[in-house]
Amino acid sequence: MPKGIIAIFILLIFYIGKSQEPPKSFTVKYIEGKIQPDGILDETVWQIAEGPEDFHQYFPSDSTMAEQQTQIKMLYNSTTLFIGIKGNAAGPNYNTRSLQRDFRGGGIDQITLVFDTFNDATTAFLFGINPFGVRREGLIANGGSDGGDFTTSWDVKWRGDATIHEDYFVAEMAIPLTSLKFKEGTKKWRFNSYRLDMQTNERTTWTKIPQNQPIFSLAFMGDMVFEKGLGKSRTPLALIPYVNGIASKDFENNETANSFRVGGDAKIAVGNSLNLDLTINPDFSTVEVDNFITNLTRFEVALPERRQFFVDNNDLFGSFGGGRDANPFFSRRIGIAQDTAGNTIENRIIAGARLSGKLNNNLRLGFLNIQTEEDEGNEIPSNNNMMLALQQKVFSRSNVGFFFINRQAINAARFLPEDEEFNRVVGIDYNLASADNSWIGKAYAHKSFQPDDSEGNYSLGFNLGKNTRNLSAIVDVVSIDEEFNSDLGFIRRKDIFKVAKILEGRIWPVKGKINRYEGQVFSVVTWRPGLDFLYSDYNLSVSAGAVFNTLEEVQLAFEKRFVFLTDEFEPTGKDGALPLPANTGYHFNNIGMRFASDQRKLFSYRIAPNYGEFFNGNRFSIESSFNLRFQPKMEIGLNMQYDHIGLPEPFSNTDIWLISPRVNITFNKALFWSTLVQYSNQRDNLGINSRLQWRFAPLSDLFIVYNDNYFVNSFMPRSRSINLKLTYWLNI
Repeated sequence: MPKGIIAIFILLIFYIGKSQEPPKSFTVKYIEGKIQPDGILDETVWQIAEGPEDFHQYFPSDSTMAEQQTQIKMLYNSTTLFIGIKGNAAGPNYNTRSLQRDFRGGGIDQITLVFDTFNDATTAFLFGINPFGVRREGLIANGGSDGGDFTTSWDVKWRGDATIHEDYFVAEMAIPLTSLKFKEGTKKWRFNSYRLDMQTNERTTWTKIPQNQPIFSLAFMGDMVFEKGLGKSRTPLALIPYVNGIASKDFENNETANSFRVGGDAKIAVGNSLNLDLTINPDFSTVEVDNFITNLTRFEVALPERRQFFVDNNDLFGSFGGGRDANPFFSRRIGIAQDTAGNTIENRIIAGARLSGKLNNNLRLGFLNIQTEEDEGNEIPSNNNMMLALQQKVFSRSNVGFFFINRQAINAARFLPEDEEFNRVVGIDYNLASADNSWIGKAYAHKSFQPDDSEGNYSLGFNLGKNTRNLSAIVDVVSIDEEFNSDLGFIRRKDIFKVAKILEGRIWPVKGKINRYEGQVFSVVTWRPGLDFLYSDYNLSVSAGAVFNTLEEVQLAFEKRFVFLTDEFEPTGKDGALPLPANTGYHFNNIGMRFASDQRKLFSYRIAPNYGEFFNGNRFSIESSFNLRFQPKMEIGLNMQYDHIGLPEPFSNTDIWLISPRVNITFNKALFWSTLVQYSNQRDNLGINSRLQWRFAPLSDLFIVYNDNYFVNSFMPRSRSINLKLTYWLNI
C-alpha cells in the first residue's frame, strides 16, 4: 500500500475534528398528566411547552431560513414524551404515497424527528409523521453518513395523528419512553428534525445542515434538555407469537404440501440500554419479496435484509469490513443453503437469540446465536451460527470495533468434507468520522480459520474520504487472500488487490433553475496476487449532470473498461451458448444518460439508456421506472429493464427483459393490499406476489399472501402457495 496514504490515515486516527458553533437547545418541561395525540393541540398544557423553531432551509439553498416555518413543542411525564407540531404550508394540497405505515422516499410531505438518546452521534431513533397522520419509525446507524445507514424496518409501539388546515397542518405524537433506550438519570438528548414541504418545494432542518451532507446526518444536532432526569426505561416484555397455515404445490416435482406452523419472537429489555431478541421457529413468509435483478456480471449481488429479527442494531453486526467487497457478516446467509443440485433453498431456523445495545456511553455489544435445521434430503447439516461484536467509541464520532464469527456444523461428517466442518473469522475495524463529518474513513484487518487451514487467509483494507461543499474525494484500498473465507459473509471476489478512487465536484449557482452541477471521475484497478499480480480489471467512468430546483435530474456518463477473464464466462445466460474463452483480455467502452422527473408530480418517471461495447460485442440497455399516484390510497408502479447483447459468431445474441409492475392500495390506515408481478426471461420466471394485510391492533397483523410462479418460455406453472398468517404483539 502507498506509504504516504497510510501515513495520512494514521495521522487522521488522532484527528478529533474542528470545533463547531454551540448547539441550539430547548427545554422539555415535565407534566403530571397525559395528552391525547389526536392532532388537535387543544390541551391548555401546550401553552407552557417549549421546543424547536426557526428552521433552516436545506434545499434548494442551505444559506437562508425556511420559507415555511415549523414549530415543535415537547412535554413529558414519567412514561411518555409528547410532541406537538405545527407546519406552515402554502395550502392544503399535500403529497403522500399511501396511508401505509413506514413511508420512505422523496416527493412526499413529511416531518421527521431524530433522537440521539446516548449523545454519541453514532446511533439514533427516528420518528416521523405526515399531514395525513401516517407514521413511521426507524433507526440511524454509523452517524447517518449515507443512505445505507437509514432503515424503517424497525418497529415499536407509539401513537400519533394529524389534521389538515387551510395553510398549515398540525400533528401530535405520544412516544412511550419505554420504546427508546437511554441512560438512567440522563437529562439531555441530542436532537434534530427535518421536514419535506412539497408545495413550496423546500426541505428544512432545525439544526443547519450543509447540502453536501445527508439530511439525517447525526453530526449536526442540537440539544433537548429535560427539566428533570429520566428514570429507568422499564421496557416491557414483548411477546409476538404467530400462527401460519400454508398450502403449496410444486409443479416441477408434482408435490403438494400443507403445513401449519407456530412460533414467535420475544423482546426483553436488559437494563436501560440492551435488547435481547429471541425467536423460535421464525416465519418470514410475509416479508416483502426481493426485487429481481438482471445480473450481467461474473459475481453475486447482495440484496438487503428485510427480516425484522435481524434489523435492530444491525450495524453492530453488518458494518465490518468493506460492504461492497468483503463484509464478514451478511445476515441473509443465515437460513439459506444449497441443495444437492446447487440451487438456493430455505434452510429453516430452529431458534435464535440476539443481545445488542450499550454497555455504557461509549461501548456497544452485539451477540448473536442462531441454530438452523438439518436437511438430510439435501445433505445440509444443522449449523450453529454465532457472532460476537464490540464497538468502542473514540474521539468525537469515531470507533474501534472487534468481532468473532463462528459457523459450526453439527454431525458434519454425514454431509460435509472435513475441511468444511467449521468456519471462524476474527477481525478489528477502525471507523473514522470527524465532528463535522467532513473526514470519514475505515481501516480493517480480518482473518479466517478452517480445519487445518490457518496460514494467511487475510482480508485487509482501508479507505479515506474528504467531503467539502464543492469537492469530495475518496481512496479505497482492498486486499483479499484467495483462501480468505467467511461462510456468514458477503465476499464478492477473492484473490484481489484493488485500488479505487473517486473525485466529485459540485457547483452551486446563485440563481436560476439549476440547484447544482455535479461531476465525477471514478476509477478502479484490480490485480490478482495469486496469479503473479495479474492486471485483471480496470474501470474508469466520467459523469456530469445537474439537479434542478424543481427536482428533475439529468446525467451523462462515459465508461471505459478492461476485463481479463481467467475463467470462461457466458454473459447471455442462454442454454448451450458458447462461453467467452479464458485467459483473454477485453477492452470495451460505453456511454449512457439518466433522467429523473419531478417526484412531487402524481406521475413521475426515470429513464436511463446505455449503449456501447460489451466484451467482444455490443450491448444496448434501457432502464426505466414509472409511478402514478391516486393519493392518498393507491399507487401504481412499473419498473422495466431491457438489454440486447450482440456477440460475434460463434457466440450468442440475446434479448433480456425484466418487467415488474406493482400496485399498492391502502383502503385505510389499517388495511393494505399490495401486488408485485416480476417477469424475467434471464431467470425463466414469472412471479406473482399478492399480500393483503390487516393491522387489527398496534403492530399486530392478519396476512393473506398468494404466490404464483411460472416458467417464461412454456408458461407452465412452476410453484404456487397461499398462506394465512396471524401475528400479535403483546406487551407484558
